[in-house]
Amino acid sequence: MSSIEVKPSQLESASSYKMLSPAREEIDLLNLLATLFAARKQIVAITFVFILAGLAASFLLPQKWTSQAIITAPENEQMIELRRAMINMTVLGVGAKVEAGTIYNMFLKKFDSQTLREQFLAQSPYVQALLNNQEVDNSELHRAIISVSEKFKSLNNIDLKKTDNAPYSSWTLSFVAPDAGDAQQVLENYIQFITAEVKKDVLQDLKNAVELKIAFEKDKLQLDRTMLENQHNINVQRLGYSLQVANAAGIKKPVYSNGQAVKDDPDYSVALGADGLAEKLKIEQSIKDVAELNASMQNREHLLTQLATLNVGDVNFTPYKYQMQPSLPVKKDGPRRSLIIVLAAFLGLIVASGTVLMRHAIGSRMEMENPLEMEKII
Repeated sequence: MSSIEVKPSQLESASSYKMLSPAREEIDLLNLLATLFAARKQIVAITFVFILAGLAASFLLPQKWTSQAIITAPENEQMIELRRAMINMTVLGVGAKVEAGTIYNMFLKKFDSQTLREQFLAQSPYVQALLNNQEVDNSELHRAIISVSEKFKSLNNIDLKKTDNAPYSSWTLSFVAPDAGDAQQVLENYIQFITAEVKKDVLQDLKNAVELKIAFEKDKLQLDRTMLENQHNINVQRLGYSLQVANAAGIKKPVYSNGQAVKDDPDYSVALGADGLAEKLKIEQSIKDVAELNASMQNREHLLTQLATLNVGDVNFTPYKYQMQPSLPVKKDGPRRSLIIVLAAFLGLIVASGTVLMRHAIGSRMEMENPLEMEKII
């Protein structure tokens, strides 16, 4: 049986190699804090740089200010002038119904109209100011108008999920602009623009109703006049035939004046006698206007005259009631400048601390590996 001979020189040489310490599973917090404290100047410098960057970003970020207005349906105060103007129309039988709810819905519909927004902004100096009052082509102007028109909003304040809603319905109208004053001014001007459009449409509807009523009365009056003239001509012709019959029968005086009992002809009445029929025929033939002896025709001609003189004019009314007029924003939208700076400082502190700790970890690792490599080379 052979044995292995171990040389003492081999065992002695093994002790010259540096043994690696076992890996530690716990984290030395004191060591980390000491590392961070040693690099405190670097951490403060990096954090300060982030604070400056956050401050610059807070100035460079686009400003957004929102002006809001809250409206409800118009009440009697807003509609009284329109109702007064419609009194004569109602008396004259013009079938025009203008209700507060209908006008209110018309206003909300027109407020959301993209066409009206573009029409308003196309003539608004606000868009020209955004373009620095430069001469631009139509496509660029159209893009600017579309961009600005998207900043108009209308929101129904009734939330179906809530049970404590107000006992009335209201809408919030808003506009967002880079300047608080511009936001308020543009929203107020746009509301006035839509109000004018609603007034124009309502008054035009009333004028159309009056015109239709006049046209109807004229046609109906002309038709009734023609019918009366035909009836008048027939009456004259019947009186002529009756006069001929009375002369042929020798009836000169009315039959009821001398006690005669004569059965009158159902087609050609001779009860008046020839003298009476001749006088009646003379009167009928002297009538030039069939409406002279017709009260209904004269009343309708008077109605037509009154309709012709009816003037709707410019009636002042408001299709809504303000719960809050367009406000001047006192707080801009988005995060405050102080919040941006705090977040930037916090981010800078994290980045600086992470950089210091990462550099310390890499340095410690290299120090542990370099001695072993040197021993291997030897």
